[in-house]
Amino acid sequence: MLKLRPYQQSAIASIYSYFELNKGNPLVVIPTAGGKSLVMASFIDGVLKAWPDQRILVVTHVRELIAQNHAEMLGLWPEAPAGIYSAGLGRRDADARILFAGIQSVHRRPAEIGHCDLVLIDEAHLIPGKQSTMYRRFLNQMQRINPSLKVIGLTATPFRLDSGMLHEGDNALFSDIAYEVSVRDLIEDGYLSPLVSKQPRTKLDVSCVGTRGGEFIARDLEKAVDKDAITRAAVDEIMAYGKGRKSWLAFCSGVSHATHVAEEFRRRGIRCATIFGETPKDERDRIIAEFKAGKIRALASMGVLTTGFNAPAVDLIAMLRPTKSAGLYVQMAGRGTRLAPGKQDCLVLDFAGNVKRHGPIDLVKPKRPGSGEGDAPVKVCPDCDSIVAAAALECSDCGYIFPARKVKVAPTASTLAVLSSAKPQHSAWLPVSNISYQRHDKPGGRPSLKVTYQCGLSRHSEWICLEHQGFPRTKAESWWRERAPGIPIPASVNAALQLTSRLRRPSHITVRPSGNYTEINKVKFDTCNTQTPGSARSAIASPAASAGSSRTIGSPIPAGTKAGSIFAAASARTSVTGGRA
Repeated sequence: MLKLRPYQQSAIASIYSYFELNKGNPLVVIPTAGGKSLVMASFIDGVLKAWPDQRILVVTHVRELIAQNHAEMLGLWPEAPAGIYSAGLGRRDADARILFAGIQSVHRRPAEIGHCDLVLIDEAHLIPGKQSTMYRRFLNQMQRINPSLKVIGLTATPFRLDSGMLHEGDNALFSDIAYEVSVRDLIEDGYLSPLVSKQPRTKLDVSCVGTRGGEFIARDLEKAVDKDAITRAAVDEIMAYGKGRKSWLAFCSGVSHATHVAEEFRRRGIRCATIFGETPKDERDRIIAEFKAGKIRALASMGVLTTGFNAPAVDLIAMLRPTKSAGLYVQMAGRGTRLAPGKQDCLVLDFAGNVKRHGPIDLVKPKRPGSGEGDAPVKVCPDCDSIVAAAALECSDCGYIFPARKVKVAPTASTLAVLSSAKPQHSAWLPVSNISYQRHDKPGGRPSLKVTYQCGLSRHSEWICLEHQGFPRTKAESWWRERAPGIPIPASVNAALQLTSRLRRPSHITVRPSGNYTEINKVKFDTCNTQTPGSARSAIASPAASAGSSRTIGSPIPAGTKAGSIFAAASARTSVTGGRA
């Protein structure tokens, strides 16, 4: 039976918590391969179990994701009243209570789709900021049909090249990040495959390539990198590094470039296929099936396979496509983070300079449109060519010790630049001898609850933002539920201070570097002191989960949530219109 992971439970609980306090359109940020489809399916299942008259639309842009999300729903709830509206999949189940649709198929048919109470948008980073796009026009018309319509976005990358963060700016569709978990956390917890990187000798020169709309001009980019000598050299290195790796994925800079890369692989006896946006559906399905089965060792692609592509065995990614898009860079690297039997990690060979351009994928901070072009701080190990963060003192791949520098940085464990991994994979638990709580007032800002852990001679602090809004408040709520199950979440720091004696006290913590400071990474509670009086279970856990069951049907609605309180307005309108069967 399927079982929600802790962060998936938290994501769903955060959606409910968000709507209890806000009226906007929230984002849920979960890395590639983190199970967004299961989060959506479990959330939908819980909504319809609590409010059966709701109608839910799940929209995305590629048929593979439509089919994947629909299959996840039926896998969790076989009797779900779910349908598909997609020309590419040959189905138009317009009346389904749970409808999985392609935006290209429905954007001109809001009247046919009819009244919906909730819209979930997968790969929400693909929605442009302009009001004139098909997504925005469609949503605007759906809101005319139901003014109480609620919109939730799910993505691994909550930003766009042309407009920055998805929830910022005058034209932003989304208002807040309700929940976010980092790729580094999921790798450290064993849910995703580690990424490692090497600095190849071959480098693509894009110094003469112009920029348009914040990205390299496509035609000029391909002309600059699609050169026989460079392609041969890059393939030489891919083959050398990939000897012990079984499944290679090359992201190229154009159709001709991908074709030439594939031809070069085939000259060396490597079975390689190409996939482009124009590749016929049946041919694409056949190629991907053979790639997943191991019959094809390498794929060279252009413009596809960055979203909706699920091939867990990928253990080598060759970036032959320079990009100024932080989102595209993260999506490319994310194709290697799925777990697979026998797979220890995924090697990223960055011929394109993307790691230097954007930094570790879990620390990407997208630049605002019009900002500078400075590179991220990274360096290369002189012994093994691993790419590491500039602050790394040691290379974790070969053990090389970098010469000491007189800079003010906290000592950190070695990090590979494609993934920051700012602490060892197995950091030590620090025993907590004392915990103190105090009010922290920031000039010009809102107060927070400062929590300080005494661990031997060292002290580590965290700030709980109970009086903030949006994502900081959501994180504070999760923190409180973990330590005070059954106790209502206080609205103020002063109220929280009156209750600190009732909080569960972590016996151990782990920390990781964060600039010149440390941040609390994980906490552990003694089994003899895990409940507060009167508490039966965590507020974010479902009744089934608290009983030890692996059943996930019925998503974790937070304790205390009143039926109809979140979707009340939409429910009322459905009862008037009669809804849909």
